[in-house]
Amino acid sequence: MRSSRAIYVLVLLAALLAPCLTCNAQFKREAFSQQYNDDNPNQLDTTQQVFNLKKYIGGLTHKREADVTTMFEGSVLVVGGMQIYNRDYWKLPIIYTGIAAGVTGGILYGKAGNTKASTLCYVGAGLMYWGALLDGTINYRPQPYPSPGIPPLYSLLVPGLGQIYNHELWKLPVYWGGMIASAHYYFEYKQYFERFRSIYNDATNPEVHYDGPISAESALYFKNLYRRYRDYAVLAFFGVYLLQAIDANVFAYMHNFEVTEDLTMDISPAIIAPANQYAFSGSQAPALGLGLRFTF
Repeated sequence: MRSSRAIYVLVLLAALLAPCLTCNAQFKREAFSQQYNDDNPNQLDTTQQVFNLKKYIGGLTHKREADVTTMFEGSVLVVGGMQIYNRDYWKLPIIYTGIAAGVTGGILYGKAGNTKASTLCYVGAGLMYWGALLDGTINYRPQPYPSPGIPPLYSLLVPGLGQIYNHELWKLPVYWGGMIASAHYYFEYKQYFERFRSIYNDATNPEVHYDGPISAESALYFKNLYRRYRDYAVLAFFGVYLLQAIDANVFAYMHNFEVTEDLTMDISPAIIAPANQYAFSGSQAPALGLGLRFTF
């Protein structure tokens, strides 16, 4: 159980830090000397920006232009920041009221013992919070195309939306299929795990007269086996989730990367001079060979 809990804690931390880690930097500045997004030379490359509180405050007060990554990261902590930057002030009461109502209802229903209603209220508050981030990202201004900071945020909020932004619809079945398959195996292995855990508990409980065909040792083995498979399914799900966000960022960044179609290889006769012809005059005669020349 301890290993299982540790895995869940790590996955939760990865999900919470994903916006900052994914959008922070996939490439170092020194790795590329060409500016691929030349349409707006004053635009900051959002894949190379780290959250800066001064930039965020400047964006909120409209004293300076802030990149979408900085505003998104700030709005994760301060809900409604992107709406303020976009000057959509009328949306703030809706967002704050929805989140406050959901949290308050969850607390009150929880104290009353109505677990189902409390859970629904918390889910509603979470959806309002998620909707605020998605709305702020969609309506972010200015938003030139392609903007490397937009697709990973889209993909973190709605898996596959970043690929749609990049016009790479063929990738959707790959990522959606991976996440759906991971979720399917999670619930399947979870069901098997709970079954064998119940059998093991009954077989090892002296107060229960267990006479089933499965022994306690076998139940323990299969319980641990399916628990491990269940945890692998969770890791696979979040692995595909983060991969599609990184993929959206990388291919948006490389959108305008130009590779000429004139890729040729020329083979022609060549005279190969010996390496020591200048040091030792007349020691070896030049040889006839083939020369390869690549054009790209």
